[in-house]
Amino acid sequence: MFTRVPGHDLPHDIGMRFPRTIAGSLVTGRRCVSMISTEVRHRLINTGNVRLHVVEAGPLSGEPVVLLHGFPDFWIGWRAQIGALAAAGYRVVVPDQRGYNISSKPKGIRQYALPKLLDDLAGLADAMGLERLHLVGHDWGGIVAWSAGVVMPSCLASLTVLNAPHPEALFPYVLRSPSQILRSSYAAFFQFPIVPEALLRARQFALLVRAVERSSCPGAFTADDITAYRQAWEQPGAISAMLNWYRALRFRPQMTEPIDVPTLVLWGMRDRFLEPGLARSSLAFCRDGELQTFSNATHWLQRDEPAAVSAAIIAFISKHRIT
Repeated sequence: MFTRVPGHDLPHDIGMRFPRTIAGSLVTGRRCVSMISTEVRHRLINTGNVRLHVVEAGPLSGEPVVLLHGFPDFWIGWRAQIGALAAAGYRVVVPDQRGYNISSKPKGIRQYALPKLLDDLAGLADAMGLERLHLVGHDWGGIVAWSAGVVMPSCLASLTVLNAPHPEALFPYVLRSPSQILRSSYAAFFQFPIVPEALLRARQFALLVRAVERSSCPGAFTADDITAYRQAWEQPGAISAMLNWYRALRFRPQMTEPIDVPTLVLWGMRDRFLEPGLARSSLAFCRDGELQTFSNATHWLQRDEPAAVSAAIIAFISKHRIT
């Protein structure tokens, strides 16, 4: 365990990039009841290895739910779920993972290998006094979550993964699926040095903006969202750090042990990057796993179906209370 280090609040005049309130959906079942305004707290947490920007909401006495974003996201991707979970009485913790937004960006590809990412999660939990927690991850955050289910199961009361394959399911599936190879071709391109950074930065990150807008349902990303993403991507060293998550894949340790943590896989069936077969292949690594699909949602499931996703997460974690 890491030594507990107190977090530091961000200045109150930090501005619109770090809002003090967010709007979210209050849900019952799969239905959106109303929009709610949720107060959020911004902190910088020293995990023992890096300093992470963390957004926190809900009562400190509530069961902790940690939400992990993926590429090229940051905490704002969970905005709807933060509000819903906080309204349901949970203590919501949403870090910008290493390399993203204003969190630390250590240099070197090996600094983004899965063991480092798992150390961040363990260090964050220790620094914030979270002995057990519910873990939710999307995209790369989902891969970290899958890995946590193997490496630190005693710390997890439940595991929820959105449109992210178990790392041991991904590569065998790709080898037998030519169509998935095409969908994953961008990851191969990211392995090259320098050129991907230059292309992603060009014309105010036009390629990244087009990628998220075209791969999601209409309206999932607002103009204000895109402005916030550009501000996060333009942080010094951010683009290289974000790409290093992909480049560090070659240092991935094997994690073939079955996951004992109760697991829910949520999958948008119109994902342009990941085929639905990956969801079913990933469930094979779970002793207690279930799959819920969303026929009209894309890779950006929590944005496309915010109320339904929030309801599914709340219903699942409420069945696996922390005792």
